[in-house]
Amino acid sequence: MAEIKSEEWKGYAYAITGTIAFSSLYVFSKAGLNQVELAQFGLYYFGMGFLLNLIFILGSGKLDQLRQLTPKIMGLLVLLGAIDIVSNITFFMAIQAIPDPSVTSFLGNLFPVFLSLLGITFLKERFTLIEAMGAMIALSGAFAISYSGDLSWSKFFIAGTGFVVINTLFAATVSVIVKKNVHKASPKVFNLNSNGWIFLFFIFYFVHSGQSVEIPVTAFRNIALGAFFGSFIGLLSFFYSYRYITASRSSIIQSVKGIFVLIIAWFFFGNLPLPVQLWGGSITIAGVLVMTFSQAGVFRKKVG
Repeated sequence: MAEIKSEEWKGYAYAITGTIAFSSLYVFSKAGLNQVELAQFGLYYFGMGFLLNLIFILGSGKLDQLRQLTPKIMGLLVLLGAIDIVSNITFFMAIQAIPDPSVTSFLGNLFPVFLSLLGITFLKERFTLIEAMGAMIALSGAFAISYSGDLSWSKFFIAGTGFVVINTLFAATVSVIVKKNVHKASPKVFNLNSNGWIFLFFIFYFVHSGQSVEIPVTAFRNIALGAFFGSFIGLLSFFYSYRYITASRSSIIQSVKGIFVLIIAWFFFGNLPLPVQLWGGSITIAGVLVMTFSQAGVFRKKVG
């Protein structure tokens, strides 16, 4: 087995941390959206996310990084902000539309497909044939989980699938742009930028919606937990992982989030997954393992 490069372990550690943290977001956000409207949810979620990231960057003494940003990087951050707004809105619309958060997360395995295609196109990354086969196996499991049971084209996938497709495409675009420019600004800056623009959008959305600022205490708790694990720990860990491993490698670790979501959702909501979800989840794990082992060099022929 080929040895992992000296710094690569950090990238995988960040990717695993981000995956577990982000998995909890599916559950906490679903619980929150069951009690409040999207405008209320977004105001509190991204408000807390922005505050957490601002405190973190102030506490780390990295505020000077914001003053040192060039006009070119500022333009890049504005572009990322616009893409992030679309990606996050469609993500939470999918969470709201799809009853089971585990289904949303497994369908979200479209993300590594888009990320790999964009990585190959713009970052000149390469996938081996075995890794490609593993990706197809993982995706087949994700599609099995999202199958509605109706063979007609209009109802083949459950409601909300279109939101996930848009979300994963735009999220992959953000990841590729960050990976390509990860050394031009710190992950803290990228994460603060993402939360800041989306928070600004939801302020306007909330005012326009006419919703009440008052929400149930349990909803606030779930939104706060989702913001901490998803908007802060999860995204920050993913951005840091791109410093040490390729975007496509990080996405492979992220692909197993559906398994964590199944477990967390079962403990939180007390609902057992459907048999098709268990089968689909097993297939997804198998595909991810094939890709991971291939990258680790298990399938390489030894020379001499």
